[in-house]
Amino acid sequence: MRPAPPLLHIKPPFMHTSGNSKRIAKNTLLLYGRMALTMLVALFTSRVVLQALGVTDFGIYNVVGGVVAMMGFLNGSLGGATSRFITYELGLGGRGNVRHIFRCAVSIHYLLAALVLVVAETVGLWFVLEKLVIPDGRMTAALWAYQCSVLTVVVTIISSPYNALIIAHERMSAFAYISILEVFLKLGIVYLLMAVGIDRLILYATLLLVVQVSIRFIYSGYCSRHFPETSGRWLWDRRKSREIFSYAGWTLNGNLAVMGYTQGINILLNLFFGPAVNAARAISVQVQSAAYQFFNNFLTAVRPQITKSYAQGDLPYMHKLILSSSKYGAYLFLIIAVPLLSNTSYVLSLWLGQVPAHTVAFTQLMLLTCMNSVLKMPTLMGIHATGDIKRFQIVEGSLLLTVVPIAYAFLKWRHIQPETVFIIYLLVETVTQFARVWIVFPRIQMKRRLYFTHVLFPLIFTCLPLVAFGFTMSWFFPAHNFSSLIRNISIALPFTLLCIGFLGMHQEERKYFSSKIRSALTRLKNYRHKPN
Repeated sequence: MRPAPPLLHIKPPFMHTSGNSKRIAKNTLLLYGRMALTMLVALFTSRVVLQALGVTDFGIYNVVGGVVAMMGFLNGSLGGATSRFITYELGLGGRGNVRHIFRCAVSIHYLLAALVLVVAETVGLWFVLEKLVIPDGRMTAALWAYQCSVLTVVVTIISSPYNALIIAHERMSAFAYISILEVFLKLGIVYLLMAVGIDRLILYATLLLVVQVSIRFIYSGYCSRHFPETSGRWLWDRRKSREIFSYAGWTLNGNLAVMGYTQGINILLNLFFGPAVNAARAISVQVQSAAYQFFNNFLTAVRPQITKSYAQGDLPYMHKLILSSSKYGAYLFLIIAVPLLSNTSYVLSLWLGQVPAHTVAFTQLMLLTCMNSVLKMPTLMGIHATGDIKRFQIVEGSLLLTVVPIAYAFLKWRHIQPETVFIIYLLVETVTQFARVWIVFPRIQMKRRLYFTHVLFPLIFTCLPLVAFGFTMSWFFPAHNFSSLIRNISIALPFTLLCIGFLGMHQEERKYFSSKIRSALTRLKNYRHKPN
């Protein structure tokens, strides 16, 4: 079957030259530049941290941090609500009152931070002491890690309105520069871990807290300097607070589900298999996060435009943004995922040296699940722009919440392997994505068939040969040294790009990208031959 014609039979947003599209392109490039540097440093620090802490302590830190993250899931709901309301007010232009929303949001987040602190020091502390599987002699270090994680989450909650303000104003350069500073501070942590002769788990948790507090003050200082909305005292507006809480309340179900299938699964793995399996999961999540950044940077640049276009009543542009970001976000993900999936074992051994058991299978399953994240995010942006999220959150959250009880039942009575937990997660996420499309698109006055003809079908036609290619490479030509890895990547990348270009794009889209590539090569050639 021939791929669908261009989105809505007119040029997709990336092919326009409007100010909005140029802003998206500029912000995307800034975020990708940040990503390239932060990813390199993160991959290096992860290896050294694993070696410095050891598999057991690395697993302890991740499962203890997961307990705290579960208590902070309310921040995801309130943070999303704050971002949506601020961005919507900016989209209204002179009719919006951003300062009022921001001051009210700051007050709400301080109250939430106090609530999380109380719960963490009562229920959360009891759970760590009585329920988690912690090896003998490591409870003191685990409690240090727990307390530092609690304070880190509190600081993150307080910072959320400032981060939302930066995204709403589309100042992605601030994220780029501050994130670069953050990764270099974490690089300094790695050096101290190797140089200081005290308990490394305690030192690691303490230094990460110091970095988080420092970054929080930098973000708030940047906002105070560049955005007049941050001036003034805290504000408690009952009507506006009720609106924010109402919106956040309906996102609560979805964020609770996110905690369920992330930290809930992490805790299940600890209860049934111990901290070594938590370490394997933590590594697979880091690989997934690195791959996720290849499309998440693009979506972060697109998000404010989706909300603002809805606020301005420009639904056709909003529809094009959702479809284009879904399609091309998936292609960006495939470019990094296909080489990783076909060479997972050697890449992990090259990166980590010692690879914990289950890590290879966990990583491959997490990469497959990440494709659902690629497709779901633009859909979520669309429904959150409307503010009418009640029915959507009930259905989505209820479906996703089934992951934990289903996984628990299989672990308890069927004694499944840990890999099967991730397969259950993948299946539930796939079903949920179809439910999202069914609910969201009519609400934003968009035909469902556009999603299938312009996103899903081209993606399926592109993925089928790539899946066959990946299995062939991993079975018959596995990488066993660095030269064979380079050989496999040199084959995988061109094959992936060819499949995307000829099976996933229409002729007009191929011509557009071909012209851009030729133009870039011509400029590079002219620059190289330019006389000094």
